[in-house]
Amino acid sequence: MNNGPQAGQKNPLPKKESDLFKAVVKHYESKQYKKGIKAAENILKKFPQHGETLAMKGLTLNCMSKREEAHDYVRRGLRNDMRSHVCWHVYGLLYRTDRDYNEAIKAYKQALRIDPENLQILRDLSLLQIQMRDLNGFVITRHTILNLKPNNKVHWLAFALSKHLSGDLEGAISVIDCYIGTLNEGAPELRRCFESSELAMYRIMVLNEIPDNDKSVLEHLEKCKDLVTDMRAWLLAKGTALLKLGEHGRAKAIFMELFQRGSTEEYRVHSGLMCGILGLDKVTCDLAMKLEATDTLVTLIPLSSKQKACLLTVYKEVLGPMMPRSNVVKRIPLTLLEGDDLREALGTYIRRDLTKGVPFLGSDLSSLFVVENKPNGDTKHSQPAFVRVKDPADVRSHPIMGVIIDLVDNYISSLTVSAKYPGEVDEELPSTILWAWFLRAQLHEMCGDYTEALSVIEKCIKHTPTAVDMYERKARILKLCGDTNLAADCLDSARELDLQDRYINNKTTKYMLRANRDNVARERISLFTRHEGNPEQNLYDMQCTWYELELAACYARKGDWGKCLKKFTAVEKHFEDFHEDQFDFHSYCLRKNTLRSYVEVLKFEDNLWGQNFYTQAASGLVNSYVHLFDNPKDGRAASEEPDYSSMTPAQRKKAKAIARKKKKQAEKVLAEKVLAESKSKEGDAGEKKGGKVEIDPDPNGESFLKLDPLVESKRYISTLVKNAPRALKTWVLSYDVSIRRGKKLMALQSLFRAKAIDPDDHEVFSRIVDFALKNSNATSEDKSPSGEVISSETKVLLGGLSLNEFVSTTAIKMKNDTLLDLPMRIALTKALIATKAPFEFDPGTIIVEGGLSARKASIGNCREALMCLQDLGESAVELKEEWVAKVRAKYPLATDFSANAKK
Repeated sequence: MNNGPQAGQKNPLPKKESDLFKAVVKHYESKQYKKGIKAAENILKKFPQHGETLAMKGLTLNCMSKREEAHDYVRRGLRNDMRSHVCWHVYGLLYRTDRDYNEAIKAYKQALRIDPENLQILRDLSLLQIQMRDLNGFVITRHTILNLKPNNKVHWLAFALSKHLSGDLEGAISVIDCYIGTLNEGAPELRRCFESSELAMYRIMVLNEIPDNDKSVLEHLEKCKDLVTDMRAWLLAKGTALLKLGEHGRAKAIFMELFQRGSTEEYRVHSGLMCGILGLDKVTCDLAMKLEATDTLVTLIPLSSKQKACLLTVYKEVLGPMMPRSNVVKRIPLTLLEGDDLREALGTYIRRDLTKGVPFLGSDLSSLFVVENKPNGDTKHSQPAFVRVKDPADVRSHPIMGVIIDLVDNYISSLTVSAKYPGEVDEELPSTILWAWFLRAQLHEMCGDYTEALSVIEKCIKHTPTAVDMYERKARILKLCGDTNLAADCLDSARELDLQDRYINNKTTKYMLRANRDNVARERISLFTRHEGNPEQNLYDMQCTWYELELAACYARKGDWGKCLKKFTAVEKHFEDFHEDQFDFHSYCLRKNTLRSYVEVLKFEDNLWGQNFYTQAASGLVNSYVHLFDNPKDGRAASEEPDYSSMTPAQRKKAKAIARKKKKQAEKVLAEKVLAESKSKEGDAGEKKGGKVEIDPDPNGESFLKLDPLVESKRYISTLVKNAPRALKTWVLSYDVSIRRGKKLMALQSLFRAKAIDPDDHEVFSRIVDFALKNSNATSEDKSPSGEVISSETKVLLGGLSLNEFVSTTAIKMKNDTLLDLPMRIALTKALIATKAPFEFDPGTIIVEGGLSARKASIGNCREALMCLQDLGESAVELKEEWVAKVRAKYPLATDFSANAKK
């Protein structure tokens, strides 16, 4: 047995080599990797089996992007010295850089078995535990660190935080109090400063999370007032606590003080004031103080006429004179007024913004179109009493829309004749009529009157040909009319008016992608990227998610599934980076004492995979993989030879010509790639200005086409089910994947979850019919326990009816609903065709009669309705022609829409 220094701690290195080893560690920490490698090699020349040196050399090589070589050295070091905590620690660090946190945690724990009081390893372990949300382990580790070094403030705060996150709120308060008790009188932490203020406000945050603890919160707020520097947060917390305790008079005074300190445009403060004025109960006050954006108490609960009058008096007599320039003080009364008073207030509000030339006035007014909320059966989450309507069918019939249209039409008539508002003496600026027309075009668009909207916006452009906003609105209207190419060209014209405007350039890019002109879109977006290298690589580095989502959708429409999957997956990688980025905050926020913000970051990260952009990407990936499963020929990579055996001679000749062309293009791309690689190898490219040219090894995404579609879909569905369970799309996609995997019970569960969210949705209805059709024969023959469950639960899903009765009953019930959305009409028609259920009318009449005046009658849905009518065959020729005529009348600019359109 070799008893040399390579055996580890029991046989330490000689002094010279020991000093060299310390130099290796120092060079690693100061990022002088080449010097560190050189020092390590000097040790290894004499002691080639020294485990800790091998491990440190591997760790240094890993920082130089030599991953495989690094892993080899670290493993060799660990094999040579299994009893060294340094080797295990380095092994954990290596796994941490690979983002394999579970293996890293195992390595750290093994290192702690050897050296249980090593603070550095304990700190690294705690960071990984909070990253992986191992909260119980995090509490134990931070307690151990605190016991080892109790004189460090950060350790106390970290232990309090661990208690808080693990749900031991009383324990967190006790730890904070113990820490404060250790401070000497006159200590800086007991004086008014940022650190003491943040700690006091963090304590309030924890106290607020303890149920029925509002009295303690108020007491602590009074005690810590002299320490707090963030007085806005302190006042907001005090006002909320007073509301919950029922002390509405004192709460009202606090919110008035917030207005005096500048929070005049914060809707949440206005909601708190309303609760104080009306003296509402604790539950309502709590919900009101959690509202976001422009929602207020008015949209949360229905108010009586007396309550509205009380609030209006305060806004008119107190807040109006106190804050004459506040937009919110002028805006909120519009949600309270009715009848002639509302008309007068709307007139004043609209005239002011038309004179100022406010482009978003239409969007601002659209938030007034609210209707009573229809409960969806979700009892676990509070639901507002009112919701905003956006569909043209609902907006057209809303009473406030009628009032606004009447006002604006009167203004336009008066301004056209005399350049004055009705009843006014002073003349308005020439731009006022422009913005009045612009608002009228917006109102036409909201109502779905796209031809009239286009006519009015043309007047605006003729009046002021250099106004970019007019072209942007025209492009939007053209898109809604069905001509995305013309819309993209229109927006490109607007872009040329102001080449410095990044927003309009991005908007043009988006419209180009919607028009499937990805090459032009790439040229436009590259105007605002770095010029060196590939612009798409630069956009990927900048995590430009909206562009990648739009580009992926564009590739999907064009049938380029490899590139589509590649772009959707790029968005997924961005979210992995977002999740990884929180690692840096675990130690930083504790050092800087920003505990409140840190907790908010952790909450955001916990909900990261339920964010809208991620759910869009995941849904796109699942839909694409499902399509490839259903159409395996579309999943053939471009490099694969097509199947010539099933082709006619003419088709074979054409296919071979296309294959030759693709081969030449591939060779050209390969040549450019080789040239770029050769340039990148000249000199030390990593240290030169501009960096190394990155080469994409799979530009067409062919590697994604080789994956198993259902395996990949299952992975994304699992993430959506866990993080976005309240999204209807999650369960619809879950059904699509489960039924293709042959998992009938999972498919059935998905249908029940989807139906609980929205029982009237067309996607839910169509999949219920699909499931019943696929199992109508199988379940009667399947006598197994699962078969019996499927049979009984399918009856529950159909409401105790047979499939034909379910479809017929739904069709009869919904046929007379004039606002029944067009997708549901299409789903009903398809169900009647598929089941051959008895129905007194021609199924196609459900679409044709009233389909265009219904909800969701977009040009895309109109095209889908036409495809559905074609499935009815010769018996529906007249219905099909009637539908085409109606759609052409409403969407005269729609492209690719005719009775002879191919499916």
